[in-house]
Amino acid sequence: MAELEEKMEKTVNSLKDQFNGIRTGRASASIFDKVRVDYYGTKSPLNQVATIAIPEARSVIITPFDKSLITEIEKAIQVADLGLNPSNDGKVIRISIPALTAERRKDLVKQAKTVAENSRTSIRNIRRDGNDDLKKQQKAGEITEDELKTETDKLQKLTDKYIDEINKLYDAKEKDILQN
Repeated sequence: MAELEEKMEKTVNSLKDQFNGIRTGRASASIFDKVRVDYYGTKSPLNQVATIAIPEARSVIITPFDKSLITEIEKAIQVADLGLNPSNDGKVIRISIPALTAERRKDLVKQAKTVAENSRTSIRNIRRDGNDDLKKQQKAGEITEDELKTETDKLQKLTDKYIDEINKLYDAKEKDILQN
């Protein structure tokens, strides 16, 4: 049961990471989590080669630790396909976060909904595997029918808890995307 709960927890954490990658109309350092910069032949996360500052709701300033990386960082942001246009002044990279159009917001909500549904499906698959395992144990005589029923009910409660958590995360993300 603990192993199944751990898998469900990992699924929810993965969902949180994916939601962080879906940008809203406001600036956030988490938008750049997936950006990888070529740092002397190694792909390094942006936050390990530069500081990311959010001075205003719609702007980002990226200051590289090594000034020679400024063009590499700029390229990496463009390649990451975030819909952002970085500009550099030789010392820092400034990015203005454009306001989202109503159509783009709908697309982002759809994307978030798909990610949430995939996570719900993963949770249900974990439950199914757990139930199959319990049935095998019961057939092998390792647990009684009453224990099977008890464990199945526990697994269902666990599943409901994590599905509910996914729903809350999705609702919060949807609200975040639709806000101005």
